[in-house]
Amino acid sequence: MSETIKKPLDKKPVKAEPPRAAAPKPAAVKPEPPRPALAPRAMVPAKSWMTQAPGAARPTAAKPGTPVPAKPATPPPAPPKPAVAPRPMVPAKSSMTQAPAGAKPAAAKPTTPVPAKPVTPPAAAPKPTTPTAAPSRPAAPAVKPGAPSPAPRPAVGPQPGAAKPGQAPAAQPRPGGPGRAAAPAPIPARPAVPPRPAAPQQAPGRSAFPPRPAAPPQPHRPTPPPAPPKPTPPPAPPKPRVTIQLREGLLLKEAAEAMKVRPKDLLEELAARGFGADLNDFVDEETAAAIAKATHFDAEVISLDQAMRQRAEAGQADLEPRPPVVTIMGHVDHGKTTLLDAIRSSHLVDKESGGITQHIGAYRVAVKNRFITFIDTPGHEAFTQLRSRGAKATDIVVLVVAADDGIMPQTKEAIDHARAANVPIIVAINKIDKPEANVERVKQQLAKENLLVEDWGGKTISVEVSAREKKNVGDLLEMILLLSDILEIKANPKVPAQGVVLEARLDSQKGPIATVIVQQGTLEQGQAFVSGLTMGKVRAMFDEHGKVLKSARPSMPVEIMGFADVPVAGDPFQVMDDPEAAKNVVASRRSRIKGKEAPRAIGVTLDELFKKIEGGQAKELNLVVKGDVQGSVEVLSDVLPQLATEKVKIKIVHAATGNIAEADVLLASASKAIVIGYNLKPSPKTLELAKKEGVEIRSYKIIYELTDDIKKAVIGLLEPVIKESFQGRAEVRKVFQIPKVGAIAGCIVQDGRIVRNAEARVLRGREVIHQGRISSLKHLKENVTEVKKDYECGLGVGGFSDFQPGDTIETFIREKVQAV
Repeated sequence: MSETIKKPLDKKPVKAEPPRAAAPKPAAVKPEPPRPALAPRAMVPAKSWMTQAPGAARPTAAKPGTPVPAKPATPPPAPPKPAVAPRPMVPAKSSMTQAPAGAKPAAAKPTTPVPAKPVTPPAAAPKPTTPTAAPSRPAAPAVKPGAPSPAPRPAVGPQPGAAKPGQAPAAQPRPGGPGRAAAPAPIPARPAVPPRPAAPQQAPGRSAFPPRPAAPPQPHRPTPPPAPPKPTPPPAPPKPRVTIQLREGLLLKEAAEAMKVRPKDLLEELAARGFGADLNDFVDEETAAAIAKATHFDAEVISLDQAMRQRAEAGQADLEPRPPVVTIMGHVDHGKTTLLDAIRSSHLVDKESGGITQHIGAYRVAVKNRFITFIDTPGHEAFTQLRSRGAKATDIVVLVVAADDGIMPQTKEAIDHARAANVPIIVAINKIDKPEANVERVKQQLAKENLLVEDWGGKTISVEVSAREKKNVGDLLEMILLLSDILEIKANPKVPAQGVVLEARLDSQKGPIATVIVQQGTLEQGQAFVSGLTMGKVRAMFDEHGKVLKSARPSMPVEIMGFADVPVAGDPFQVMDDPEAAKNVVASRRSRIKGKEAPRAIGVTLDELFKKIEGGQAKELNLVVKGDVQGSVEVLSDVLPQLATEKVKIKIVHAATGNIAEADVLLASASKAIVIGYNLKPSPKTLELAKKEGVEIRSYKIIYELTDDIKKAVIGLLEPVIKESFQGRAEVRKVFQIPKVGAIAGCIVQDGRIVRNAEARVLRGREVIHQGRISSLKHLKENVTEVKKDYECGLGVGGFSDFQPGDTIETFIREKVQAV
């Protein structure tokens, strides 16, 4: 029997190989996308030869050494085993091993699903795991004694499928007997498929597993409609106009930084519009207008004083109460200095010549742990201008009226000054100790001046005092503090200091010295400052007692050393960030009013008129009147004399029609008169002669403006006037077009001198076609600041490019003239 079995085993490798290669692949092993592994189903155990129907061939044991076929990639239909390592695949049962017809397959017992492990390539036959239980095989017949032992069965012991002791033998493959068809070869593992859980194979003749339910079809996602085309963005709107304020004295490069614009770009924009400029040029009104045209900034040039006030007002959170500044005003010898002496308990009058105050004095007095700053102004007409400026620097005016004299001309003048400065008034009726004192008469006179005292139902505070006997002086101080609390007088001590110059002088040892009252901020030693046309650095500060100070807070009067020149009384005083900024501000101011310091004849201006009135040398104001028509001249000749006062008479020296001629200037110079022009303007030659002779010329177009100025002049309230002074004249010979700059006029200077940044007018014939500033000036190829007579130059005028040969360019100086 062993030979019978051996023969087919010898041929099996040869016969079994081709069918394996040609065997069709079952549907279960078709490639499909990876999906989650299914729980293995309970497999039907393969039947052994003992469970076959009668007549079936018995399986023979395999010959030792016969190679065992490798386990296919997919597991056979066998019940899941808790195997750890894979084992050789059991070939599927052939038709000879099928049960007889009508026999039902054994139902598989449900088992707990065990996830299948990936198949590893077979190497050596692994140790079999727990075998599947099979029906017991009948025991082999006992060997008789003496009989030869049968050949050992290869399945016993080393057979891979042999059961361990105590376990049921595992089912072995039936190779088939002779003459029977070989069982289909098992499907080998697919080398191309990566390791994954294998799907179960069905045995031949057995029913396949129920098909895996197909994955539900994915719902059809509608194709999103195409995105609509992006609309073309509208053009960017133009930049909104931005108003920017530039303080005087700023250089063009500093203005560019303030506007957050590159200086080079700003220069190119200005040059493209025909405005030649340099980064070190000062920004004036004309430059600001050019900047507004070239950029989206509306530039406005403001004074340094205005810029400082805005800066102080911006810090509302830092405002603190400050001591009130009180100005004592009144008529001559009505007791102003005596009253201040009573307040300070000192003897100031002894220091003054003749018992009359010669300079403005400022003193700080302690009253009930508080301070009051007093300003004592001169009391006679010669110092009207100083009194007017002192009133503007004060918070409260104490008007001293003698009970025996009553209201006098200077008393009325002081009332007008206080009202013009919008300063509240406290009336101190002095000298009530005199027998001839008449307090009620004084109150009546005050009522005529629209100062109705509280006793008469008005709002004006009045106190009856005797400065000599120090009577009711304490009541006056209490009223000052009460009014100060009502007014809520405050200042910001954290901003740069600013104030006003009360008086100035040149000391032989200390140099220029000025008395300054601080109005805002804190003044400290070493700071740079500007005052009018001068600048300096605080070298030292002193109080009214001569004590050295390191700093001065608001409302403190101090005497300052360190001015470059003697300042003008009444000029504002401002602290700058650095000396360079102070220098630029002064240079800018001087460039605008260059020539203002030219000497003038004495006694022909309103300023000198009042000095002569004080000394009794002048009793009249002489006028030369020129008008455009006879009717205007007649009206002015009737109206102007009616503006005379008790101290000043108005006399018309000459009145006529026609232009203001040089002969009118000479007449005014000889008669110490002032020239009044109505609807007329003097020629450049006339202005030059008037400047040389020191004659003041005033032009008006409206009569009431003329009469108002005359009224203000006689009471010391006249505002400065603007005068034009001829500077130079040039003739255009050739015109050059310079890229990025504009038109440049090639000229020759015929008269005077042409100065860069000077105001200029372009004349074509006798008609003025443009007025601006000299924006650029060159001699040959070099930038210059001025070109004198008979020299050639190339120049540009801001905002103008329509030069023609033969045009005339005149430059002039605008200067402020303080009449009083």
